[in-house]
Amino acid sequence: MSRVGKKPVVIPAGVKVEQKAGTLTVTGPKGILTLAVHPKVSLTVSEKEVLVDVSGKNDKRERALWGLFRALIQNMVDGVVKGYEKKLEVIGVGFKVAAQPGKLVMSLGFSHPVEVEVPKDLQVAVDKNTITISGADKQKVGQFAANVRELKKPEPYKGKGIKYEGEVVRRKAGKVVKVVGGGK
Repeated sequence: MSRVGKKPVVIPAGVKVEQKAGTLTVTGPKGILTLAVHPKVSLTVSEKEVLVDVSGKNDKRERALWGLFRALIQNMVDGVVKGYEKKLEVIGVGFKVAAQPGKLVMSLGFSHPVEVEVPKDLQVAVDKNTITISGADKQKVGQFAANVRELKKPEPYKGKGIKYEGEVVRRKAGKVVKVVGGGK
């Protein structure tokens, strides 16, 4: 039995869930999200909750799908109600970030500014050297944040680069210079 999968997904007020031809659509104040449902997964949608079930409860792969789809549906419901947000910090002398309509322009120590196209269903805000990425789809928010971080990962010697807010960068010691013939 899947401990996650057997719990119902509670639908809050103001959220509409519909199932049609192998897709699930969740509509709420923050947007509309769709999910293609695996053929081995069956959904029971009512006014107040969504129940996820699989036919082969003894099959390991189907149990995994059971918990996965329950978690995906819960993330969709949370996304259209509250939304998701990731914050990135840009650390380094001369590193600058600016948000323009539809793109993010960054000076990261390269010979040219780096421009990144922002997906249309995400919002990006810049406050000094902090980038805030928000949207209804948890996977898209996380993937875009990972793509931006990948442009200049934090390096372990000085800690310069783009990191998640609250991320701890393990620092390494630099070269140790031995003093030869130091006086007494």
